[in-house]
Amino acid sequence: MSSRTSPVSQPVTIRRAVARDAKRLTRLVRGSGAYQGKYSAAVAGYRVGPDYIEAHRAFVAVGADEHDGRVIGFYSLVLAPPELDLLFVADEAQGRGIGRLLIAHMQSEARAAGLDRVEVVSHLPAEDFYHRVGAVRTGTALANPPAVPWDRPTFEFRIPQE
Repeated sequence: MSSRTSPVSQPVTIRRAVARDAKRLTRLVRGSGAYQGKYSAAVAGYRVGPDYIEAHRAFVAVGADEHDGRVIGFYSLVLAPPELDLLFVADEAQGRGIGRLLIAHMQSEARAAGLDRVEVVSHLPAEDFYHRVGAVRTGTALANPPAVPWDRPTFEFRIPQE
């Protein structure tokens, strides 16, 4: 589908997440189309709380659309060990380059923190996305039932210092 590579059509701002974003981020996770059907159990009770936002480098993509600054995506970078813990883009905003913008921002944050690599344990439907944005496949995270009863691909972003 060509929309997967189309540029961002509306202005998008990336800012640090704040505690009041927690409910919005939880809704993005639980409402993700990538976690429907057999994957729904993995996010059914998932919660992004204010404490999580405070503890990690969480950033949101805010769209300047008809909803006037609605959160349309986010990511969370954990510094130790270096990991892209969460990355979600609202279903209706996918294919506009927002995920790519979030990845570029994450890489910049990782570089600023002095990291040389960032690991990702990918959700199976996101595997192609990570390939497209430059992550290198490094292995497999084994299933962890009952929460995650399937193996998941692991990737790594190499972060060159400028």
